[in-house]
Amino acid sequence: MNGVVTLANDFRDVIPIVAIVFGLTFAAFCMVVGAVKSVMMNRQREQSRREIAAYIAEGSMTPDEGERLLNAGLSADENRSRKRGK
Repeated sequence: MNGVVTLANDFRDVIPIVAIVFGLTFAAFCMVVGAVKSVMMNRQREQSRREIAAYIAEGSMTPDEGERLLNAGLSADENRSRKRGK
């Protein structure tokens, strides 16, 4: 029976392998969730821009009001770069 390798015999050797596998799996999961979140935020932002453009086109909103709405959630640096034309 000494030639048989079981988990009980080599438990100390398995712990680092299991920790690395779970750590890498968790890291990959976090990257996927972050990418999905970023895509969803950008998609929602673009949808809002389209709706504001539609309101301006139909005349229920002035271009100045639309610009204020588009710039409402941006930081000061993003506002400056948008005014310069990126």
